[in-house]
Amino acid sequence: MTRFPARAKTSEIVIFGNAEIAELAKYYFDLDSPYRPVAFVVDDIYLKEVDFEGLPIVPWSEVTLKYPPSIYKMHVALSYRGLNKLRESKYNQCKKAGYELVSYFSSEAITYPDLVHGENCFVLENQNIQPRVKLGDNVMLWSGNHIGHGSTIGSHTYVASHVVISGHVSVGDRCFIGVNASLRDFINIGEDCFVGMSSVVTKDLVAGSVVLPARSEIISGADAKAQRLITSTFGNIDS
Repeated sequence: MTRFPARAKTSEIVIFGNAEIAELAKYYFDLDSPYRPVAFVVDDIYLKEVDFEGLPIVPWSEVTLKYPPSIYKMHVALSYRGLNKLRESKYNQCKKAGYELVSYFSSEAITYPDLVHGENCFVLENQNIQPRVKLGDNVMLWSGNHIGHGSTIGSHTYVASHVVISGHVSVGDRCFIGVNASLRDFINIGEDCFVGMSSVVTKDLVAGSVVLPARSEIISGADAKAQRLITSTFGNIDS
């Protein structure tokens, strides 16, 4: 039995972007969705090549003619550059052009029937998304996160891998939450917040806040302090 059983393709989509995120988006949509990518699109000034990942790249000025929104859907697959403001801008650009922006949810993500989500979400494998969760538009959840019951994640927010968002947390728009961060329950995270890798957030954050963890101390293995720590933790091999 294959890990990802074949799914019938019901719609064709164009992917906005031609870099790493767009490459991954094509892979996931091909493997595990009802959508078939047929082309990539970029703004005219970034058109350097004619194809990417075996599909044509079209300039934005031609996309509605070659892939009209009455027939094709779209997915914006860009990184968190500019604290997600670039993704927000291109999401709005595609919406204004009349495209329906489709979401990808991994078949290996745990969700519940009452999940509410917007357009253009990108949700990878091994999520545990509990009941009464709401995701805004253009939310990215990388692999292996826990989203606690009753929590809300605002539009254009990026959540990296192995993040724990406890119950009844409200995360604002355009936030970035780094790998292994933890957010306690019943707190509010304002818009445009940057929560660094391995940070622990235990209280409300006003808009624009930055949270950084204490730096890990690196000690040379030859240092006497390092030797004492190793011996006290693991014992002396000679004893």
